[in-house]
Amino acid sequence: MKKLLPAQYNLEFENMLPEGLAIFAAARGDVAQAEFKIAAKNSVSKYSRFGYDEQTWARFESRLNYRRLGFEDIEDYRKLESELEGLEKLHGKPVGRVYYLAASPEYFSSIVKNLRDSGMSRGEGSYRRLVIEKPFGSSLASARRLNREIRSAFPEESIYRIDHYLGKEMIQNIMSIRFANAIFEPVWNSRHIDNIQISILEDTGIEGRGEYYENSGALRDMVQNHIVQLMSLVMMERPKSLDPEAIRDQKVKIIKKISGITPEDIDKNLIIGQYAEGVIDGENIAGYRHESEVAEDSATETFAALKLNVSNARWKGVSVYVRTGKRLNERLVGIVVEFKDFSSIYGLEAYRGLAPNLLIIKIYPEEGISLQFNMKKPGSFDKIVPFSMSYCKSCEFRKFTPEAYERLIHDVLEGDSTLYARWDEIERAWMLIDSILDCKVRKRENLHLYSAGSSGPKEADRLLEKDGRHWW
Repeated sequence: MKKLLPAQYNLEFENMLPEGLAIFAAARGDVAQAEFKIAAKNSVSKYSRFGYDEQTWARFESRLNYRRLGFEDIEDYRKLESELEGLEKLHGKPVGRVYYLAASPEYFSSIVKNLRDSGMSRGEGSYRRLVIEKPFGSSLASARRLNREIRSAFPEESIYRIDHYLGKEMIQNIMSIRFANAIFEPVWNSRHIDNIQISILEDTGIEGRGEYYENSGALRDMVQNHIVQLMSLVMMERPKSLDPEAIRDQKVKIIKKISGITPEDIDKNLIIGQYAEGVIDGENIAGYRHESEVAEDSATETFAALKLNVSNARWKGVSVYVRTGKRLNERLVGIVVEFKDFSSIYGLEAYRGLAPNLLIIKIYPEEGISLQFNMKKPGSFDKIVPFSMSYCKSCEFRKFTPEAYERLIHDVLEGDSTLYARWDEIERAWMLIDSILDCKVRKRENLHLYSAGSSGPKEADRLLEKDGRHWW
Protein backbone atom coordinates (compact mmCIF):
# COMPACT_ATOMS: atom_id res chain seq x y z
CA MET A 1 0.00 0.00 0.00
CA LYS A 2 2.80 2.42 0.83
CA LYS A 3 4.92 1.98 -2.31
CA LEU A 4 3.28 0.00 -5.10
CA LEU A 5 -0.17 1.58 -5.32
CA PRO A 6 1.10 5.19 -5.04
CA ALA A 7 3.69 4.40 -7.73
CA GLN A 8 0.99 3.11 -10.09
CA TYR A 9 -1.22 6.08 -9.24
CA ASN A 10 1.65 8.42 -10.14
CA LEU A 11 1.97 6.67 -13.50
CA GLU A 12 -1.78 7.19 -13.94
CA PHE A 13 -1.37 10.90 -13.15
CA GLU A 14 1.21 11.17 -15.93
CA ASN A 15 -0.90 9.09 -18.36
CA MET A 16 1.76 6.38 -18.49
CA LEU A 17 -0.39 3.34 -17.75
CA PRO A 18 -1.54 1.31 -20.76
CA GLU A 19 -5.13 1.76 -21.88
CA GLY A 20 -7.33 -1.02 -20.55
CA LEU A 21 -4.88 -2.04 -17.81
CA ALA A 22 -6.60 -3.77 -14.89
CA ILE A 23 -4.90 -4.03 -11.48
CA PHE A 24 -5.75 -6.99 -9.25
CA ALA A 25 -4.59 -7.00 -5.64
CA ALA A 26 -4.66 -10.58 -4.38
CA ALA A 27 -4.06 -11.35 -0.71
CA ARG A 28 -5.16 -13.77 2.00
CA GLY A 29 -7.45 -11.37 3.86
CA ASP A 30 -11.22 -11.22 3.47
CA VAL A 31 -11.54 -7.60 2.41
CA ALA A 32 -14.54 -6.10 0.65
CA GLN A 33 -13.92 -4.35 -2.66
CA ALA A 34 -15.16 -1.02 -1.31
CA GLU A 35 -12.98 -1.34 1.81
CA PHE A 36 -9.92 -2.03 -0.31
CA LYS A 37 -10.55 1.01 -2.50
CA ILE A 38 -10.89 3.25 0.56
CA ALA A 39 -7.54 1.99 1.84
CA ALA A 40 -6.01 2.53 -1.61
CA LYS A 41 -7.37 6.09 -1.76
CA ASN A 42 -5.92 6.87 1.65
CA SER A 43 -2.57 5.44 0.57
CA VAL A 44 -2.26 7.48 -2.62
CA SER A 45 -3.46 10.61 -0.80
CA LYS A 46 -0.71 10.19 1.78
CA TYR A 47 2.20 8.88 -0.28
CA SER A 48 1.79 10.09 -3.89
CA ARG A 49 4.26 12.79 -4.88
CA PHE A 50 1.44 14.49 -6.77
CA GLY A 51 -1.09 14.33 -3.97
CA TYR A 52 -4.73 13.42 -4.43
CA ASP A 53 -6.34 14.51 -7.68
CA GLU A 54 -10.01 13.66 -8.14
CA GLN A 55 -9.90 13.05 -11.89
CA THR A 56 -6.76 10.92 -11.64
CA TRP A 57 -8.24 8.92 -8.79
CA ALA A 58 -11.45 8.28 -10.75
CA ARG A 59 -9.46 6.79 -13.63
CA PHE A 60 -7.19 4.82 -11.30
CA GLU A 61 -10.02 3.50 -9.12
CA SER A 62 -11.74 2.05 -12.18
CA ARG A 63 -8.69 -0.19 -12.70
CA LEU A 64 -8.59 -1.55 -9.15
CA ASN A 65 -9.86 -4.96 -8.08
CA TYR A 66 -9.38 -7.00 -4.93
CA ARG A 67 -9.56 -10.77 -4.71
CA ARG A 68 -8.94 -13.06 -1.80
CA LEU A 69 -6.17 -15.54 -2.65
CA GLY A 70 -4.94 -18.29 -0.37
CA PHE A 71 -1.30 -18.47 -1.43
CA GLU A 72 -1.25 -22.25 -1.00
CA ASP A 73 -4.77 -22.96 -2.29
CA ILE A 74 -4.65 -23.85 -5.98
CA GLU A 75 -8.44 -23.58 -6.31
CA ASP A 76 -8.19 -19.85 -5.61
CA TYR A 77 -5.69 -19.56 -8.46
CA ARG A 78 -8.00 -21.44 -10.81
CA LYS A 79 -10.89 -19.12 -9.94
CA LEU A 80 -8.72 -16.08 -10.62
CA GLU A 81 -7.48 -17.58 -13.89
CA SER A 82 -11.07 -18.14 -14.99
CA GLU A 83 -11.90 -14.50 -14.24
CA LEU A 84 -8.86 -13.24 -16.12
CA GLU A 85 -9.71 -15.44 -19.10
CA GLY A 86 -13.13 -13.79 -19.11
CA LEU A 87 -11.48 -10.37 -19.35
CA GLU A 88 -9.42 -11.58 -22.29
CA LYS A 89 -12.60 -12.64 -24.09
CA LEU A 90 -14.02 -9.14 -23.56
CA HIS A 91 -10.89 -7.73 -25.21
CA GLY A 92 -11.24 -10.22 -28.04
CA LYS A 93 -7.54 -11.08 -27.88
CA PRO A 94 -4.90 -12.48 -25.51
CA VAL A 95 -3.77 -9.96 -22.89
CA GLY A 96 -0.35 -9.75 -21.28
CA ARG A 97 -0.01 -10.19 -17.52
CA VAL A 98 2.51 -9.17 -14.87
CA TYR A 99 2.53 -11.09 -11.60
CA TYR A 100 4.14 -9.01 -8.87
CA LEU A 101 5.14 -11.02 -5.78
CA ALA A 102 4.92 -8.47 -2.96
CA ALA A 103 4.51 -11.30 -0.44
CA SER A 104 6.71 -12.68 2.31
CA PRO A 105 9.60 -14.77 0.88
CA GLU A 106 8.29 -17.89 2.62
CA TYR A 107 5.42 -17.93 0.10
CA PHE A 108 7.46 -17.42 -3.08
CA SER A 109 7.75 -21.13 -3.86
CA SER A 110 4.08 -21.87 -3.22
CA ILE A 111 2.90 -18.93 -5.31
CA VAL A 112 5.11 -19.82 -8.27
CA LYS A 113 4.12 -23.49 -8.11
CA ASN A 114 0.42 -22.62 -8.09
CA LEU A 115 0.83 -20.10 -10.92
CA ARG A 116 2.36 -22.94 -12.92
CA ASP A 117 -0.06 -25.70 -11.93
CA SER A 118 -3.15 -23.53 -12.47
CA GLY A 119 -1.98 -22.57 -15.96
CA MET A 120 -1.61 -18.90 -15.04
CA SER A 121 2.06 -18.81 -16.06
CA ARG A 122 1.30 -19.93 -19.61
CA GLY A 123 0.28 -17.33 -22.14
CA GLU A 124 -1.08 -18.17 -25.57
CA GLY A 125 -0.03 -15.31 -27.79
CA SER A 126 0.67 -12.92 -24.90
CA TYR A 127 3.36 -12.43 -22.28
CA ARG A 128 3.44 -13.65 -18.69
CA ARG A 129 6.02 -11.82 -16.54
CA LEU A 130 6.98 -12.44 -12.93
CA VAL A 131 8.35 -9.68 -10.68
CA ILE A 132 9.97 -10.90 -7.48
CA GLU A 133 11.22 -8.75 -4.60
CA LYS A 134 14.35 -9.40 -2.56
CA PRO A 135 15.47 -11.36 -0.69
CA PHE A 136 16.16 -13.79 -3.52
CA GLY A 137 17.19 -16.62 -1.24
CA SER A 138 19.24 -16.44 1.94
CA SER A 139 22.32 -18.23 0.61
CA LEU A 140 23.73 -19.52 -2.65
CA ALA A 141 22.03 -22.89 -2.17
CA SER A 142 18.60 -21.43 -1.33
CA ALA A 143 18.85 -18.91 -4.20
CA ARG A 144 19.63 -21.70 -6.65
CA ARG A 145 16.71 -23.75 -5.31
CA LEU A 146 14.32 -20.80 -5.64
CA ASN A 147 15.58 -20.09 -9.14
CA ARG A 148 14.94 -23.70 -10.20
CA GLU A 149 11.38 -23.43 -8.88
CA ILE A 150 10.74 -20.17 -10.73
CA ARG A 151 12.31 -21.44 -13.95
CA SER A 152 9.94 -24.42 -13.86
CA ALA A 153 7.14 -21.90 -14.48
CA PHE A 154 8.72 -18.92 -16.28
CA PRO A 155 11.60 -18.57 -18.75
CA GLU A 156 14.53 -16.36 -17.71
CA GLU A 157 13.50 -13.52 -20.04
CA SER A 158 10.13 -13.31 -18.23
CA ILE A 159 11.62 -13.08 -14.71
CA TYR A 160 12.18 -9.60 -13.28
CA ARG A 161 14.18 -9.70 -10.03
CA ILE A 162 13.60 -6.30 -8.51
CA ASP A 163 16.17 -4.24 -6.62
CA HIS A 164 14.42 -0.95 -5.93
CA TYR A 165 17.78 0.83 -5.56
CA LEU A 166 18.29 0.40 -9.30
CA GLY A 167 15.13 2.42 -9.92
CA LYS A 168 16.50 5.48 -8.13
CA GLU A 169 17.08 8.37 -10.50
CA MET A 170 20.75 9.04 -9.66
CA ILE A 171 21.65 5.36 -9.94
CA GLN A 172 20.14 5.36 -13.42
CA ASN A 173 22.37 8.36 -14.08
CA ILE A 174 25.62 6.53 -13.28
CA MET A 175 25.98 5.26 -16.83
CA SER A 176 25.13 8.69 -18.23
CA ILE A 177 27.75 10.36 -16.06
CA ARG A 178 30.36 7.87 -17.22
CA PHE A 179 29.61 7.33 -20.87
CA ALA A 180 28.03 10.62 -21.95
CA ASN A 181 30.79 12.91 -20.63
CA ALA A 182 34.22 13.05 -22.24
CA ILE A 183 35.79 14.48 -19.07
CA PHE A 184 35.14 11.29 -17.05
CA GLU A 185 35.47 8.17 -19.19
CA PRO A 186 39.15 8.73 -20.21
CA VAL A 187 40.20 8.93 -16.54
CA TRP A 188 37.91 6.15 -15.29
CA ASN A 189 40.72 3.69 -14.59
CA SER A 190 43.48 2.74 -12.16
CA ARG A 191 45.94 5.27 -13.58
CA HIS A 192 43.82 8.18 -12.37
CA ILE A 193 41.49 6.80 -9.65
CA ASP A 194 42.87 6.11 -6.20
CA ASN A 195 39.85 4.48 -4.55
CA ILE A 196 36.07 4.22 -4.68
CA GLN A 197 33.76 4.38 -1.66
CA ILE A 198 30.14 3.20 -1.52
CA SER A 199 28.03 3.95 1.56
CA ILE A 200 24.49 2.90 2.44
CA LEU A 201 23.87 4.19 5.94
CA GLU A 202 20.60 4.09 7.88
CA ASP A 203 19.52 5.76 11.10
CA THR A 204 16.61 3.33 11.52
CA GLY A 205 16.75 -0.09 13.14
CA ILE A 206 15.26 -3.39 12.03
CA GLU A 207 11.71 -2.04 12.35
CA GLY A 208 10.02 -5.13 13.75
CA ARG A 209 11.76 -7.55 11.39
CA GLY A 210 13.75 -9.36 14.09
CA GLU A 211 13.10 -12.88 12.81
CA TYR A 212 14.05 -11.94 9.25
CA TYR A 213 17.14 -9.98 10.24
CA GLU A 214 18.45 -12.72 12.55
CA ASN A 215 18.66 -14.96 9.48
CA SER A 216 20.01 -12.22 7.27
CA GLY A 217 22.30 -9.54 8.70
CA ALA A 218 23.93 -6.63 6.89
CA LEU A 219 26.01 -8.76 4.50
CA ARG A 220 23.05 -10.69 3.15
CA ASP A 221 20.52 -7.86 3.43
CA MET A 222 22.51 -5.03 1.81
CA VAL A 223 25.90 -6.07 0.42
CA GLN A 224 24.70 -9.06 -1.61
CA ASN A 225 22.27 -6.98 -3.63
CA HIS A 226 22.39 -3.18 -3.36
CA ILE A 227 26.13 -2.69 -2.90
CA VAL A 228 27.21 -5.33 -5.41
CA GLN A 229 24.82 -3.84 -7.97
CA LEU A 230 26.22 -0.34 -7.39
CA MET A 231 29.78 -1.63 -7.78
CA SER A 232 28.91 -3.28 -11.08
CA LEU A 233 27.37 -0.09 -12.49
CA VAL A 234 30.26 2.13 -11.42
CA MET A 235 33.00 -0.20 -12.63
CA MET A 236 31.65 -2.03 -15.67
CA GLU A 237 33.07 -1.63 -19.15
CA ARG A 238 31.19 0.32 -21.79
CA PRO A 239 28.42 -1.93 -23.17
CA LYS A 240 28.25 -2.49 -26.93
CA SER A 241 24.73 -1.06 -26.92
CA LEU A 242 21.99 0.05 -24.53
CA ASP A 243 20.24 -3.27 -25.01
CA PRO A 244 19.38 -4.73 -21.56
CA GLU A 245 21.38 -7.91 -22.16
CA ALA A 246 24.47 -5.97 -23.30
CA ILE A 247 24.40 -3.89 -20.10
CA ARG A 248 23.83 -6.89 -17.86
CA ASP A 249 26.62 -8.81 -19.60
CA GLN A 250 29.06 -6.09 -18.56
CA LYS A 251 27.70 -5.92 -15.01
CA VAL A 252 28.13 -9.62 -14.39
CA LYS A 253 31.72 -9.52 -15.69
CA ILE A 254 32.54 -7.10 -12.87
CA ILE A 255 30.71 -9.13 -10.22
CA LYS A 256 32.70 -12.21 -11.24
CA LYS A 257 35.95 -10.27 -10.70
CA ILE A 258 35.21 -8.89 -7.22
CA SER A 259 37.92 -10.08 -4.84
CA GLY A 260 39.64 -9.09 -1.62
CA ILE A 261 38.06 -11.43 0.91
CA THR A 262 39.98 -14.67 1.48
CA PRO A 263 40.71 -16.67 4.66
CA GLU A 264 44.14 -15.03 4.76
CA ASP A 265 42.96 -11.40 4.62
CA ILE A 266 39.44 -11.64 6.07
CA ASP A 267 40.38 -10.07 9.39
CA LYS A 268 42.03 -7.02 7.84
CA ASN A 269 39.52 -6.45 5.03
CA LEU A 270 36.18 -7.01 6.79
CA ILE A 271 34.73 -5.27 9.83
CA ILE A 272 31.38 -6.35 11.20
CA GLY A 273 29.51 -4.66 14.02
CA GLN A 274 26.28 -4.64 15.96
CA TYR A 275 24.50 -1.67 17.48
CA ALA A 276 24.21 -1.42 21.24
CA GLU A 277 22.00 0.96 23.17
CA GLY A 278 22.41 4.66 22.45
CA VAL A 279 20.63 7.93 21.85
CA ILE A 280 19.19 9.25 18.56
CA ASP A 281 17.52 12.67 18.44
CA GLY A 282 17.24 12.69 22.22
CA GLU A 283 15.48 9.31 22.32
CA ASN A 284 16.98 6.32 24.14
CA ILE A 285 17.43 3.45 21.68
CA ALA A 286 17.63 -0.19 22.73
CA GLY A 287 20.48 -2.33 21.48
CA TYR A 288 19.94 -4.91 18.75
CA ARG A 289 19.92 -7.82 21.22
CA HIS A 290 16.95 -6.23 23.00
CA GLU A 291 14.86 -6.01 19.82
CA SER A 292 11.80 -8.24 19.49
CA GLU A 293 12.52 -11.75 18.09
CA VAL A 294 16.29 -11.30 18.44
CA ALA A 295 18.40 -13.70 20.49
CA GLU A 296 19.92 -12.17 23.63
CA ASP A 297 23.33 -13.49 22.60
CA SER A 298 22.90 -12.76 18.86
CA ALA A 299 26.03 -12.54 16.74
CA THR A 300 24.17 -11.12 13.70
CA GLU A 301 25.91 -8.11 12.17
CA THR A 302 23.99 -4.86 11.75
CA PHE A 303 27.05 -3.13 10.26
CA ALA A 304 29.61 -4.23 7.69
CA ALA A 305 32.59 -2.47 6.13
CA LEU A 306 34.71 -4.18 3.49
CA LYS A 307 37.78 -3.50 1.40
CA LEU A 308 37.30 -5.08 -2.01
CA ASN A 309 39.05 -5.12 -5.38
CA VAL A 310 38.07 -5.84 -8.96
CA SER A 311 40.67 -8.07 -10.57
CA ASN A 312 40.88 -6.79 -14.10
CA ALA A 313 43.17 -4.53 -16.12
CA ARG A 314 41.10 -1.35 -15.72
CA TRP A 315 40.88 -1.53 -11.93
CA LYS A 316 44.16 -3.18 -10.92
CA GLY A 317 45.28 -1.76 -7.58
CA VAL A 318 42.13 0.34 -6.96
CA SER A 319 40.59 -0.34 -3.55
CA VAL A 320 36.81 -0.28 -3.21
CA TYR A 321 35.61 0.48 0.31
CA VAL A 322 31.97 -0.27 1.07
CA ARG A 323 29.98 0.16 4.27
CA THR A 324 26.43 -0.28 5.40
CA GLY A 325 24.77 -0.25 8.78
CA LYS A 326 21.70 0.44 10.90
CA ARG A 327 21.07 2.82 13.81
CA LEU A 328 23.79 5.20 12.67
CA ASN A 329 24.01 8.97 13.10
CA GLU A 330 22.84 9.73 9.57
CA ARG A 331 20.89 8.35 6.65
CA LEU A 332 23.02 8.48 3.54
CA VAL A 333 23.42 6.69 0.23
CA GLY A 334 26.29 7.80 -1.94
CA ILE A 335 29.33 6.95 -4.06
CA VAL A 336 32.65 8.77 -3.85
CA VAL A 337 35.31 8.43 -6.55
CA GLU A 338 38.62 9.74 -5.23
CA PHE A 339 41.19 10.60 -7.87
CA LYS A 340 44.91 10.22 -7.43
CA ASP A 341 47.22 12.96 -6.25
CA PHE A 342 48.32 14.99 -9.26
CA SER A 343 51.98 14.73 -8.26
CA SER A 344 51.82 10.94 -8.09
CA ILE A 345 50.76 10.84 -11.74
CA TYR A 346 53.03 13.49 -13.20
CA GLY A 347 55.75 13.81 -10.55
CA LEU A 348 55.15 17.52 -9.95
CA GLU A 349 56.41 18.17 -6.42
CA ALA A 350 54.91 21.66 -6.33
CA TYR A 351 51.44 20.12 -6.26
CA ARG A 352 52.11 17.45 -3.64
CA GLY A 353 49.79 17.44 -0.63
CA LEU A 354 46.78 19.05 -2.30
CA ALA A 355 43.27 17.86 -1.52
CA PRO A 356 42.23 15.12 -3.94
CA ASN A 357 39.73 15.62 -6.73
CA LEU A 358 36.45 13.93 -5.80
CA LEU A 359 33.40 12.99 -7.80
CA ILE A 360 30.52 12.48 -5.36
CA ILE A 361 27.34 10.84 -6.62
CA LYS A 362 24.59 11.65 -4.13
CA ILE A 363 21.68 9.24 -4.07
CA TYR A 364 19.99 9.98 -0.72
CA PRO A 365 18.78 12.19 0.93
CA GLU A 366 19.88 14.64 -1.75
CA GLU A 367 20.07 13.52 -5.36
CA GLY A 368 22.83 15.06 -7.45
CA ILE A 369 26.55 15.19 -8.07
CA SER A 370 29.41 17.20 -6.65
CA LEU A 371 32.88 17.69 -8.10
CA GLN A 372 35.74 18.81 -5.85
CA PHE A 373 38.70 20.45 -7.58
CA ASN A 374 41.59 22.74 -6.63
CA MET A 375 41.98 26.45 -7.37
CA LYS A 376 44.04 29.36 -6.14
CA LYS A 377 42.45 30.93 -3.10
CA PRO A 378 41.05 34.37 -4.01
CA GLY A 379 43.28 37.18 -2.68
CA SER A 380 46.32 34.94 -2.15
CA PHE A 381 49.45 34.70 -4.29
CA ASP A 382 49.99 30.95 -4.39
CA LYS A 383 47.72 29.21 -1.90
CA ILE A 384 45.71 26.43 -3.56
CA VAL A 385 42.54 25.21 -1.84
CA PRO A 386 39.68 22.84 -2.74
CA PHE A 387 36.43 24.14 -4.17
CA SER A 388 33.23 22.22 -4.84
CA MET A 389 30.83 22.50 -7.76
CA SER A 390 27.50 20.83 -7.06
CA TYR A 391 24.28 20.06 -8.85
CA CYS A 392 21.25 19.12 -6.78
CA LYS A 393 18.82 17.32 -9.05
CA SER A 394 16.25 16.66 -6.34
CA CYS A 395 16.27 20.33 -5.33
CA GLU A 396 15.34 21.44 -8.84
CA PHE A 397 13.07 18.61 -9.95
CA ARG A 398 11.84 17.03 -6.70
CA LYS A 399 8.17 16.86 -7.70
CA PHE A 400 9.02 15.67 -11.20
CA THR A 401 11.50 12.99 -10.12
CA PRO A 402 9.83 9.56 -10.39
CA GLU A 403 9.95 7.26 -7.39
CA ALA A 404 12.04 4.13 -7.89
CA TYR A 405 9.01 1.86 -8.11
CA GLU A 406 7.42 4.04 -10.79
CA ARG A 407 10.30 3.47 -13.16
CA LEU A 408 10.52 -0.24 -12.37
CA ILE A 409 6.78 -0.86 -12.81
CA HIS A 410 6.75 1.12 -16.06
CA ASP A 411 9.72 -0.86 -17.35
CA VAL A 412 8.22 -4.28 -16.63
CA LEU A 413 5.02 -3.24 -18.42
CA GLU A 414 7.19 -2.25 -21.39
CA GLY A 415 9.25 -5.44 -21.19
CA ASP A 416 12.48 -3.53 -20.43
CA SER A 417 14.67 -5.54 -18.03
CA THR A 418 17.67 -3.17 -17.92
CA LEU A 419 17.15 -2.19 -14.27
CA TYR A 420 16.37 -5.72 -13.11
CA ALA A 421 18.96 -8.27 -12.01
CA ARG A 422 19.61 -11.32 -14.17
CA TRP A 423 20.09 -14.72 -12.55
CA ASP A 424 23.84 -14.89 -13.18
CA GLU A 425 24.25 -11.54 -11.37
CA ILE A 426 22.33 -12.88 -8.37
CA GLU A 427 24.22 -16.17 -8.37
CA ARG A 428 27.65 -14.54 -8.51
CA ALA A 429 26.73 -12.09 -5.74
CA TRP A 430 25.67 -14.97 -3.51
CA MET A 431 28.91 -16.80 -4.28
CA LEU A 432 30.78 -13.72 -3.02
CA ILE A 433 28.72 -13.36 0.17
CA ASP A 434 28.79 -17.07 0.96
CA SER A 435 32.58 -17.07 0.61
CA ILE A 436 32.78 -14.16 3.08
CA LEU A 437 30.46 -15.83 5.57
CA ASP A 438 32.42 -19.10 5.24
CA CYS A 439 35.57 -17.19 6.21
CA LYS A 440 34.05 -15.09 8.99
CA VAL A 441 32.06 -17.39 11.23
CA ARG A 442 29.40 -15.47 13.13
CA LYS A 443 30.74 -15.37 16.67
CA ARG A 444 30.26 -12.72 19.33
CA GLU A 445 34.03 -12.20 19.53
CA ASN A 446 34.09 -11.18 15.84
CA LEU A 447 31.59 -8.35 16.42
CA HIS A 448 32.53 -4.75 17.17
CA LEU A 449 29.75 -3.14 19.21
CA TYR A 450 28.85 0.47 18.47
CA SER A 451 26.42 2.84 20.12
CA ALA A 452 23.14 3.55 18.37
CA GLY A 453 23.42 7.08 17.00
CA SER A 454 27.17 6.84 16.35
CA SER A 455 29.01 6.59 13.02
CA GLY A 456 29.59 2.87 13.54
CA PRO A 457 32.50 0.91 15.00
CA LYS A 458 35.83 2.76 15.10
CA GLU A 459 37.45 -0.25 13.48
CA ALA A 460 35.66 0.71 10.24
CA ASP A 461 37.62 3.98 10.22
CA ARG A 462 40.87 2.10 10.77
CA LEU A 463 40.08 -0.09 7.75
CA LEU A 464 40.94 2.98 5.63
CA GLU A 465 43.40 4.70 7.97
CA LYS A 466 45.87 1.84 7.64
CA ASP A 467 45.92 2.61 3.89
CA GLY A 468 46.36 6.34 4.52
CA ARG A 469 42.73 7.13 3.61
CA HIS A 470 39.48 8.05 5.31
CA TRP A 471 35.75 7.91 4.66
CA TRP A 472 34.37 10.95 2.87
